[in-house]
Amino acid sequence: MDRLPPLNAVRAFEAVARHLSITLAADELNVTPGAVSRQIRTLEEYMEQPLFVRGHRQITLTPAGEQYFKAVARIIEDLRGATRKLKRPAKRRQIKVRAYTTFAMQWLIPRLASFHQENPKIEVLLTASLDPVDFHKEDLDAAIRLGAGDWPNCNCYVLSDNVLAPVCSPLLLDAGPGLQEPADLAEYTMLHSIARPDDWAHWLQAAGVANAVDARAGMTYQSSSMAYAAAAGGQGIAIAQLFLVEKELREGTLVRPFTQTVDMGAYTYYLLTPRHRAESEDMATFRQWLLEQARQTRHAA
Repeated sequence: MDRLPPLNAVRAFEAVARHLSITLAADELNVTPGAVSRQIRTLEEYMEQPLFVRGHRQITLTPAGEQYFKAVARIIEDLRGATRKLKRPAKRRQIKVRAYTTFAMQWLIPRLASFHQENPKIEVLLTASLDPVDFHKEDLDAAIRLGAGDWPNCNCYVLSDNVLAPVCSPLLLDAGPGLQEPADLAEYTMLHSIARPDDWAHWLQAAGVANAVDARAGMTYQSSSMAYAAAAGGQGIAIAQLFLVEKELREGTLVRPFTQTVDMGAYTYYLLTPRHRAESEDMATFRQWLLEQARQTRHAA
């Protein structure tokens, strides 16, 4: 094998060629100018040709030195880059997702443990907000939003059906004045969410009692999850998105007093990702997992 050139001499050569100054190279390498000059002579002897033209108070590269410097500078920069990469701790593999509080608490968070078990190196940073999403201005990989699937400049993936129905504690039915038909809701406290002010109106219209029951009456909470908790606690009757209260209905902490439902059709939950930038491998993994979880939920229903 061909021997490598004297590496200390190559290092000195690269510094001198970059600065075109033995003095500045010596300062950078923290050695004397005489030591640098000796390293350059050593390399020139090894190469059997001059690499610099030494003039009065200046130094320039020979054509051979210029050619060698281009190659050496590239190799040294690659070496520096490889060293920095190895010395730095591995960058956290994090994806940033925004959702609504209720969707996160009732549906997503209970399922995230399985994602982390399958993908322990991917961290999901989950935040909650009602604010509109702007992928051009915000550092987000994805968002879960409620709408008709027509967000501009976004990839939109359906996550769920959006079926509405009243729910309440079974104890409320036993203790109340009697809930035999939808018109009887006028005798009960109806629970609302600020984020979804029209859900009761949609359901009462479908049940044919929009004129008999005030769709705005009752108590209002900041999120649907708070309304669901209040309903489970016997404080009134909430209008629920059924896929978000599957667990409570299964365990019996909430029950449906009526069979009437309202399917909101295309107006439902979607996973949004930015169309203007490439999807990372980790985000693709999360998206595929999330859509499979959503498919299982719809199939179970």
